Amino acid sequence: MLADRIEALRNRRASVLGHEQSLKTAVLLPLVEWDGKTCVLFEKRSHTLQHQPGEICFPGGTKDPGDLQAVDTAVRETCEELGITPDNIEVIGELDTLITPSSLIMRSFVAWIKDSSLIQVNPDEVDKVFAIPLDFLLEYQPEKHDLILKPNFSNDFPVQLIPRGENYPFRLNRLQQFFYLWEGEVIWGLTARILNHFIDLLKGKA
Repeated sequence: MLADRIEALRNRRASVLGHEQSLKTAVLLPLVEWDGKTCVLFEKRSHTLQHQPGEICFPGGTKDPGDLQAVDTAVRETCEELGITPDNIEVIGELDTLITPSSLIMRSFVAWIKDSSLIQVNPDEVDKVFAIPLDFLLEYQPEKHDLILKPNFSNDFPVQLIPRGENYPFRLNRLQQFFYLWEGEVIWGLTARILNHFIDLLKGKA
């Protein structure tokens, strides 16, 4: 009965609207002890990759059917990319979920790589890894710039069905972008947003 269906909503757990059509990914923000300092580990993507070759990122990727939880995705991908085993990873906790205008849902987890000397990067995916001391990142002031996304109608979009048509006052999607520079490398995009969020948490700002 319709009344029963309505009543069942009382116990429903909310999710993200439209998540079925979203690309679900998970990444690991790895912490390592490097040269006696606590550092954040980054990957430089292989130049042979079709998607974002040569860019800086955290280990991670797309959810596989066998991944029971998002953290399983992050750990599995980290092991595949860094050539380590799950027992070398100690997950500390989860950061905030990132949802992009391109319908990507990214969950991120902070974790210790217990023994960084065991890292053997997968050359098919990773060009190299490097570490930035956390003390440096806590003091660093990244460049901040706004990326403005404007609506772009498909050829068959029914503009005649919305008030004012093509002149509808859409709210511009303004995305703040962060840029971290380190020894000739540029960290930006989703990686920089996650990094900035992590740093804010450590500073007590979030």
